[in-house]
Amino acid sequence: MSRKQQLHRPGPQPGPPGDDTGCTVLHVDMDAFFVSVELLEHPELRGRPVVVGGAGPRGVVAAASYEARAFGVHSAMPMSRARRLCPQAVVLPPRHARYAAVSAGVMEIFRSITPLVEPLALDEAFLDVAGALRRLGRPAEIGRMIREQVFARQGITCSVGVASTKFVAKLASTRCKPDGLLVVPADGVVDFLHPLPVAALWGVGERTEETLRRLGLRTVGDLARTPVDTLRREVGEAAGRHLHDLAWGRDPRSVTASVPDKSIGAEETFDHDIADPEAIRRELLRLSDRVGARLRGSDQAGRTVAVKLRRPDFTTLTRARTLPEPTDVAREVYATACALYEASGLEGVPLRLVGVRVENLVPAATTPRQLTLDEPEVGWRQAEAAMDLAVRRFGAGAVRPAALVRPDGGRDARHGRETGDDQ
Repeated sequence: MSRKQQLHRPGPQPGPPGDDTGCTVLHVDMDAFFVSVELLEHPELRGRPVVVGGAGPRGVVAAASYEARAFGVHSAMPMSRARRLCPQAVVLPPRHARYAAVSAGVMEIFRSITPLVEPLALDEAFLDVAGALRRLGRPAEIGRMIREQVFARQGITCSVGVASTKFVAKLASTRCKPDGLLVVPADGVVDFLHPLPVAALWGVGERTEETLRRLGLRTVGDLARTPVDTLRREVGEAAGRHLHDLAWGRDPRSVTASVPDKSIGAEETFDHDIADPEAIRRELLRLSDRVGARLRGSDQAGRTVAVKLRRPDFTTLTRARTLPEPTDVAREVYATACALYEASGLEGVPLRLVGVRVENLVPAATTPRQLTLDEPEVGWRQAEAAMDLAVRRFGAGAVRPAALVRPDGGRDARHGRETGDDQ
């Protein structure tokens, strides 16, 4: 069994939850999120191994169903390896706009319960429900209610960990997957933690795990009983103290409301290196269109546009330009991205990856726009807002720039791994 499988194998599925007194921190994690969203439209695939990700030779697994995970398939794995491990898997291309829409609905459920919601990704978040107890009941009851509402309103399942700290709540949600709820009582944290493998601790990567194993430390309990000075000497001053605290369930961090994005971007790794400048510009258009939609969807605008260009030898060039005023218009992002590409000296040079990013984000409502004398009152901003409405109603790809429409109705070809990386 791989390290990743050990950390994510299902734990106990409790009957009546344990004592949740003082356990006001919840970690809610969607079960195989991308796959679960796809199964809403492909119910015939339920019970079969399903993988979401790029299907090309450079494709990467974005998500795997639990049936696929049983064969050792997991996220971030090269798709070629996933196919070898599970040849019968059904591979579906990712649809990030659809996942973002479902995620927004899930986060809306969370925020109807408490304003203290700290998203970690599209599919998971911490909640502090201390202020909701009088209104909604005990923490475990709130956890059950969240699971019921997520399933009723979005059609997908989630797992909920209930604990007194963020660290333990996240471990609890992992241990009760899929579709479970686990309460770790405040006075039972040590009993819960100490049998777990040391790799369960935040901050223990493969290299640190190897160091700890050389010391004979295989479980969290082994580490907890090791003098902190020994840990500091072996893994570093800060890491030694950090791991020792976690091993005893000490985690003082509070749940904080979501931090605004520092940037919004998207990038594409091609199946095959592309040198054609027109093909690169079409890709910049597609990525700019996606970034613009995400900016508008989050009510943000940005002043700096950056492009990322990676050659076949993995040499990566990044160029950025600051605009006179913030924008959320994909057309403006695209024009700047093309100018940066043309000035990069890489026109006609084979590329394996391109990316577009908008930085220096501000709330869109605080960025008044000054019309120029020759600019029509209704322009690209209004057109793109209308496109957003069409996409929300009819789905991703319902409306797109003409340059991205193929004669056969398909997508512009040669795409491998597509990623979006809010930070």
